[in-house]
Amino acid sequence: MPYRYLEDLAPADAAFEAWGETLEEMLLSASDATLNIMVGDLQAIRPCHCRQFRLEEAEIDLLLFQLLQELIYYKDAEQLLLRVRSVQMLRGDSSWSALVEAAGETIDPERHDLIVDIKAVTLYRLQVRQIPDGWEATVVVDV
Repeated sequence: MPYRYLEDLAPADAAFEAWGETLEEMLLSASDATLNIMVGDLQAIRPCHCRQFRLEEAEIDLLLFQLLQELIYYKDAEQLLLRVRSVQMLRGDSSWSALVEAAGETIDPERHDLIVDIKAVTLYRLQVRQIPDGWEATVVVDV
């Protein structure tokens, strides 16, 4: 599990650190950490519906923010629990972009161990940094 939850960072919200050897791995880890706040067993989410989307931002931390917000949007708008399957990063002269593929299924309280609902990703303490072993992010979500 390339993420861990932080108990004392934001007492009224949920917070985590996610990491990976590559930027793409860190984004996958952060996506799973976000979903795992809402659903106890990520393996229970079947890949019945696919969504692809492209994100672009000037800063990498804002790209992560957009990615996680996109997952929350699909949960709220289409009742879909989506797990990110792949991320292809592209670095432009003045921006970052990502091609994202996610798959999942409609929320089913009978099959999915629903824990808490995430309302939004916050900018509070949001940080993405390159570390000697790869990339690491800190994220706080509003529950």
